[in-house]
Amino acid sequence: MEVKPPIPQVPPPVWSEFKDLQEWEKYHQSRSLDDKTSNALASIADAIHHMPGGWIVTTSTDKIFNWARKSSIWPVTFGLACCAIEMMATFASRFDVERFGMVPWASPRHSDLMIVSGTVTIKMAPMLKRIYEQMPDPKWVVSMGSCANSGGPFRHGYHVVKGVDRVVPVDVYVPGCPPTPDSLMYGLLKLQTQVEEFQKTGKRSAASDPGGA
Repeated sequence: MEVKPPIPQVPPPVWSEFKDLQEWEKYHQSRSLDDKTSNALASIADAIHHMPGGWIVTTSTDKIFNWARKSSIWPVTFGLACCAIEMMATFASRFDVERFGMVPWASPRHSDLMIVSGTVTIKMAPMLKRIYEQMPDPKWVVSMGSCANSGGPFRHGYHVVKGVDRVVPVDVYVPGCPPTPDSLMYGLLKLQTQVEEFQKTGKRSAASDPGGA
C-alpha cells in the first residue's frame, strides 16, 4: 500500500497579520456583476441580434455606444475636504477636463461617476452611499487622495472612515495629499480605459492605482 506524503501546510500570507488589512478584507465593498445593462435592453438587443442581419446593427450600435460612454463620463459633484479644491482646479479652465467629455453634474440620477475627494467621516458615509445608490448603472467611483483611500493623517481618529471602499466599491485610487490636477487627470484616463474594457467584455477589471503604474 502506497503511503502518500502529507500535504504541506501553506502558511498564511504575512500581510494577513496586519490589523488594518484584516479590516479591509472584512469591510471593503464589492460591486455586483449584473450592472451592465437593464434586462429589458438586453432582451431587445438579443432579439435584434438573432434576426437575419441583425448582428450588423447591434455590432455597429455597440461600437457607437461604447465610444460615447467612454467619452462622456459625467461625474457627480461630491467634494468633502481639501482634495475638492484640487478637483475643482482640474475642472477649471487651466486643465479643462471637459475636453475629455467629462462634465460635472449636480444630479446623481444623471451621473455615472463619483469622485470622492476628501475625508469621509462616519457621519457623512450614509449620505455618500445614498447618493451612490441613486446613480444609474453602470456607475464608477474614483477615490481621490489619501483620506478617501485610507483615512490619511486622520486614520486613527474615531470619526473617520478608514477608506471609502468600506462604503462604496472603488474602481480607481488616486494617491496624494492632496493629489495634483495632473494626478486626477491620469486617474480619469485610467478610468476611461476601464470603461472601454467593461463595455467590450462586460467584466470589470480590478481597481487600479495610477500612482503605482
